[in-house]
Amino acid sequence: MSSIHIRDVAPDTVDALKRLARSHHRSLQGELRAILQRAARMAPADEGARKLNLVTVRVGAATSWRREEIYGPDGR
Repeated sequence: MSSIHIRDVAPDTVDALKRLARSHHRSLQGELRAILQRAARMAPADEGARKLNLVTVRVGAATSWRREEIYGPDGR
């Protein structure tokens, strides 16, 4: 697992993070890990992971791919 070292954090910030950790019943390291995990979930998706793999299957019937054929008369 990787490590991160952060320098020059203001003492009042460290104190506030310790209070936050205590309120969540975690260690300071556990609280920082939770904060980082939450922030990482907000990162944009990896472009490589966003590729869509489409497969065409022949079913023996012809279609025009009109909206009505796909969704029916209600048009969804």
